[in-house]
Amino acid sequence: MNTPNNNRKKQLPNKLQRHKLFGSVDPGPKTKPVEKNQMADLQNSKKDFLFEIDAVGISNVKHPIQITSQLQPQSQTTIGTFTFTSKINQDSKGTNMSRFTEQLTEYHSQNFVVSIASLKQFTKDLAVRLKQADASMEVTFPWFFERKGPSSDLTGLNHADASIKVSYDEKLGYDVEVGLSGTITTLCPCSKEISEYSAHNQRGIVSMSVKLSDDFDETSHDWKEVLLEAAESNASARIHPVLKRPDEKMVTEQAYENPRFVEDMVRLVAADLYEHPFVEKFTVACRNEESIHLHDAIASITYDKWNESR
Repeated sequence: MNTPNNNRKKQLPNKLQRHKLFGSVDPGPKTKPVEKNQMADLQNSKKDFLFEIDAVGISNVKHPIQITSQLQPQSQTTIGTFTFTSKINQDSKGTNMSRFTEQLTEYHSQNFVVSIASLKQFTKDLAVRLKQADASMEVTFPWFFERKGPSSDLTGLNHADASIKVSYDEKLGYDVEVGLSGTITTLCPCSKEISEYSAHNQRGIVSMSVKLSDDFDETSHDWKEVLLEAAESNASARIHPVLKRPDEKMVTEQAYENPRFVEDMVRLVAADLYEHPFVEKFTVACRNEESIHLHDAIASITYDKWNESR
């Protein structure tokens, strides 16, 4: 039997030699300025560049954020995924990309809490920093909320995906949209109707996008809770992180008593959103991950209250 010879050690070239072995070369002569004020600024050059650009910026920026909620936990840290943009005029070459993340870092160092009010200020400050007449941003984040079992009262954390989109224009002011994507249970009405016993159910994803009125008061209403309730209260049953046997009995029986097609879901959620006076326009969509098919079932509604008065 052969045994390793511990006395034989491979002799490697040093790290610099290894780098050169794999293609690294010595730095060449440096002729360009190293001071910022002496460097060429191509993005700020001015001439006729053919077209105005509607939106230019950066996306998929991940950063820790703080949010608040009227549900427990009322304060939490989560991860925000940001998009920042602004318009640029036809006579401008480009935008200064570093200014977007520079401002995000400054706000974070001041312990800012993500809210509609704070993001309005953020977009206005961003427009000033960019020396533009407008700026827009969107942030999406997982929002965690406490949920108790219907019988046991045992608590766990559920989550939904939330979003805030704020646009600022120095002439037109602000435009605010919020969104939420939450998970529900739906039970098939057709399956219940035709089967001798039982009925198939599925997990549904309800996604809502809502344009809020200018006078929306986020101190009186937690828009995340409003949208979550619109989805969950119209479902066959809610989703629970912790279920004991008495809980499971209640949830399955509730689902059987409240069958929902995907079409039913979007109409019922739309009715709830329509009744909120601070909702001006909304889109609601539902996607059921079918349990007896390989495909999903989908439906959506978009409604603008402003069209009613025209």
